[in-house]
Amino acid sequence: MLRRIALAASCLAVIAAPLAAQTYPDRPITLATGFAPGGSTDIASRMISERFAANLAPGARMVVENRAGASGVVASDWLRRQSPDGHTLMLIEVSSHGIAPAALEGGTSYDPVADFTHIGMVGTAPMILVVNPSFPGRTPTEVVQRLRNSRPEEFAYATSGVGSIPHLAVEVMALALGGAKFTHVPYRSGGLMLTAIHQGEGQFGIAVLASAAGQVRDGLVRGLAVTSRERFPAFPDIPTLGEAAIPGFEMTTWNMIVGPPNMPPAVVAQVNRALVATVTEAQMRQRLLGAGVAAWTAANTPEATRDFMIAEVAKYRDVVARTGVRLQR
Repeated sequence: MLRRIALAASCLAVIAAPLAAQTYPDRPITLATGFAPGGSTDIASRMISERFAANLAPGARMVVENRAGASGVVASDWLRRQSPDGHTLMLIEVSSHGIAPAALEGGTSYDPVADFTHIGMVGTAPMILVVNPSFPGRTPTEVVQRLRNSRPEEFAYATSGVGSIPHLAVEVMALALGGAKFTHVPYRSGGLMLTAIHQGEGQFGIAVLASAAGQVRDGLVRGLAVTSRERFPAFPDIPTLGEAAIPGFEMTTWNMIVGPPNMPPAVVAQVNRALVATVTEAQMRQRLLGAGVAAWTAANTPEATRDFMIAEVAKYRDVVARTGVRLQR
């Protein structure tokens, strides 16, 4: 009798996993971001959310929720404590999962690898050196030379937050310029950062291209050079920082979809399939490219995504050590 009961329970468990995937999602899905509206993660989230939901299941609905604070650390800590049923996901980037774990005093409350379910990649994005329209110098070479020869604290640079990738990028550039010193003015998003540069509250910055594309096109800020190895297809006339002013300079960011730890494998597979279908759609790839994001083209499985995260954690541990960036709680 006990054997029959155990066998029945085992069969039910086998059936339950496919059923969980078949009934998922059964309510709207929250796609969280760790930054305020207007930044690169917010733009990417809103751009993919409708097609992401449509590819997930008929009638599925996805709602973008901004949980800004500490360059994505607040939202990341919140996410790891949510139900792993697949109805709460997050679009993350390097600030919260690469930089903060290495730069925050005492580390983050979460482990960027162990405390999340890594689902898939959205894409990568270069950054771009931008300046206030009245900044002295017209070319990237002239501007960088002006920064190199500046007095300590003569210029202020704006970022999307302490510990964000724009913050680290300027510090890496400062090292390349012989240890130049600038005043850091942090904001809560890439959008606010760019507004500050346009208004002169910060004279320059290195912004994620996805945040800056519209302002560069409209002339609200001057886009001088991208930080990728090659020129970005949507802005072919803008040189790379490496070719124009600082040989060898390269620094990009990325967007990844993660969930709370211990999500059911069947749900993870379903979400991954929907994400891959979304970022491989020709129209979506063009939309992302126009917004400054190159859709992911390499292996895009949960396993490959986790491996990518492990490599990024190691990379930024080294970058943080070289720049000396430290974050206070």
